[in-house]
Amino acid sequence: MEEARELARRLIDNVERVMVGKRREVELAVIALMAEGHLLIEDVPGVGKTMLARSLARSSGCSFRRIQFTPDLLPSDVTGASLYNQKTGDFEFRPGPIMAQIVLADEINRATPKAQSALLEAMEERQITVEGVTYPLPRPFLVLATQNSVEYEGTFPLPEAQLDRFLMRLHLGYPAPEDEVTIMERQALSHPIEALEPVCQPEDVLHLQATVRRVSVDPLVKRYIAGLVDATRRHDSVYLGASPRGSLALQRAAQARALLDGRDYVLPDDVKALAQAVLGHRLIVHPTSRVKGVSAEQVVAECLERLPVPGVRARGV
Repeated sequence: MEEARELARRLIDNVERVMVGKRREVELAVIALMAEGHLLIEDVPGVGKTMLARSLARSSGCSFRRIQFTPDLLPSDVTGASLYNQKTGDFEFRPGPIMAQIVLADEINRATPKAQSALLEAMEERQITVEGVTYPLPRPFLVLATQNSVEYEGTFPLPEAQLDRFLMRLHLGYPAPEDEVTIMERQALSHPIEALEPVCQPEDVLHLQATVRRVSVDPLVKRYIAGLVDATRRHDSVYLGASPRGSLALQRAAQARALLDGRDYVLPDDVKALAQAVLGHRLIVHPTSRVKGVSAEQVVAECLERLPVPGVRARGV
């Protein structure tokens, strides 16, 4: 358990060499990797969304591919296609960029829903099906998608089924002035990512993910998670609440956070700390409430405030 925690800390420290002043955001990205979940990074241009994905891939030693989502992107441009080989007289599968361990779906909302749907099977089942043949994806497998939160012209909103497959949504935000000065100084001659070395191998990441699954979750904490998710469904301002996939995601993310904190058991504080990132993008606020300024973040905050926090026992006590 301690070995896994140290590995996670090394990953965070290494990524932070590129992502200056974004400790919490880097921790959330590593938690998503530890929890075998996908990450949606939503923010304004130029704050380092792509750099976060590249830094995480380099630090973990995983293979990395980038898919630039555009309106003319086809599903076969993502998954690959079977092409006819004139020499052999057979069709051969040419894998697409999805066949990598860490995949950056850059500006995912610029592609049509048809192209976006190419990710659905990959994100949920870790496999792709091309012309009736199923191909497993490499492990570990993580999709990091980015989208611009302020520009809506020429974009397509992500379907609910797509959003629900992301473990959490992350906002980077602008750096503090002193951090921005540090960024300028570090990039005066070259970009820090060019000198970034891996701190582990993909096999180590798989071991880290397996260790997360062994973190104990008390039945009281499980009921707390279920109660929180149910509260989002019953909220007056919500048209569509979080799904059971949201409960599973919150539990797994809480296990990863507990391990990162050096514990082999989950506390309600782990759940509360991750509720916004894990549940916020899964809610659809009722149009009449949205007009009044109610947001999904407010709904999650109200549910956390109303729901009583259970007292839990450390494992073995």
